[in-house]
Amino acid sequence: MIFDFSIWEWALLLMAAAMTGLSKTGVPAVGMLVVPIMAWLFGGRPSTGFLLPMLIMADIAAVLYYRRNANFRYIFRLMPFVLMGIAIGTLTGKLFSIDNFSRIIGIMVIISTIMLFLKSWFEKMESRIHNIWFSAFFGVLAGYSTMIANAAGPVMAVYLLSFQLKKNEFIGTAAWFFMLVNLIKLPLQIWVWDNISMQTLQLNLMLLPAILLGAVLGIYLVKKIPELYYRYLIIGATVLAAIVMVLQ
Repeated sequence: MIFDFSIWEWALLLMAAAMTGLSKTGVPAVGMLVVPIMAWLFGGRPSTGFLLPMLIMADIAAVLYYRRNANFRYIFRLMPFVLMGIAIGTLTGKLFSIDNFSRIIGIMVIISTIMLFLKSWFEKMESRIHNIWFSAFFGVLAGYSTMIANAAGPVMAVYLLSFQLKKNEFIGTAAWFFMLVNLIKLPLQIWVWDNISMQTLQLNLMLLPAILLGAVLGIYLVKKIPELYYRYLIIGATVLAAIVMVLQ
């Protein structure tokens, strides 16, 4: 049944796959536009199982290219709190019906958008962004939103932008972070939520060329965009993603 798509649905899938690759090597927030597409095609919670292997394939491509640009200090600081958020998200996924996941996804995007508008406030309080509570808040929020909706892109964008990272360091750190987190989520999606099967993995492999094409496009675009404009691009894409999610 999962291969019984119309031409337009296949077009949406291929576009979502390419955007997934682009989001990992170019503009992270673009990945948020993939979430409503997959939710519309497969339903709220099931869509997270279809999307996760696609994200992992794109993560691997991004890590291979940006492997030397990551700042692991920010990753290690977040991980204990991210694991807490994943645990809460896993429990939420067992308690809520599939229909409720669309509302949860929307809430996550709204919170992420608020964090984006607070970005300048955080940058003016450099002593506080190194506080443990700063990492705890973003870590739990990132873990929760990535587990229930694969929607932690805007959260991490705001968190990493707060540290004034250069574009390659920003992408490399995000790439390593999401590869580790998504690999942690994989067994939970398989055995706890029962969202991934051999059929869904076959579909993911069929979309791999489009994912790689998007990843190559992202690498090309990053090379062409100046540092300052790249920050504006991330912010703009994140806001656009939030609007799409809220209005769907």
